Amino acid sequence: MRLLPIYKCNLLKYVDFHVPCRTLSFFACSFGRQKFEHGNPIECLGFTYYPRFPNHKDPPVQPSKVFMVKRIKPLKGTLYWEKHIMKELKLDGKHQDVVIMKNIPESNARLWQVKHLVQITPIVFPNGPPGEEDVGSTFLKENGELLVSKRLKVDPERLEVSEEKENLKMDKDTIRKQCRLRWLNPWQT
Repeated sequence: MRLLPIYKCNLLKYVDFHVPCRTLSFFACSFGRQKFEHGNPIECLGFTYYPRFPNHKDPPVQPSKVFMVKRIKPLKGTLYWEKHIMKELKLDGKHQDVVIMKNIPESNARLWQVKHLVQITPIVFPNGPPGEEDVGSTFLKENGELLVSKRLKVDPERLEVSEEKENLKMDKDTIRKQCRLRWLNPWQT
C-alpha cells in the first residue's frame, strides 16, 4: 500500500493506491495549527524555553565542579581548528586518554566546539570531596564517581628513599657501559 500526500486547501489528503484491485480511495485529515499558550517563558542561562506544562518547576541542580572528558571519535577528517582544540586539551593521542577539566566558561566554550568528538562526564563525590590527606587514595570510575578508599592509601614511610637505595642507582653512562660490555661478550657473565 502506497500513501501519497496531496496538499489542497489546508487539508491534508492521502491517496491510497491499491495496485491489485486498481481502486482509488480518498480520506482527509484536518491538521489545523494549534497555538500553545503558556503563562511565561522560562529564561535560563541565555536561552528561553517553554515547558510542557504551565506549572512545571525544574528540580534544583547542583553543577559539578569538574568534568571527565574522553575522546570518542577519531580526529581523521575533522577540521583543523577542532584538531587544534583537541591538542590544547591533550586529547590528540589515544582514544582511552582521559582529561579532567574545571567547569568554567572558558573550558566550556572549547568543549562546546568539539562536543561531537568527546564524551563529557561530570565528576561526583559520593563520599564528599577528598581532602589534602586523601589525594593519594582516590579512585575515578568510568561513570564519573570519585571514591576515596583507605585501602589505596600508601604509608609515608614507604615513600621515603633510603640512602642504600640511592647509592644503588646507576647513572646513564654506567648503564650504557655495562650494556655495551654485555653486547660484546654475551656468553661471559
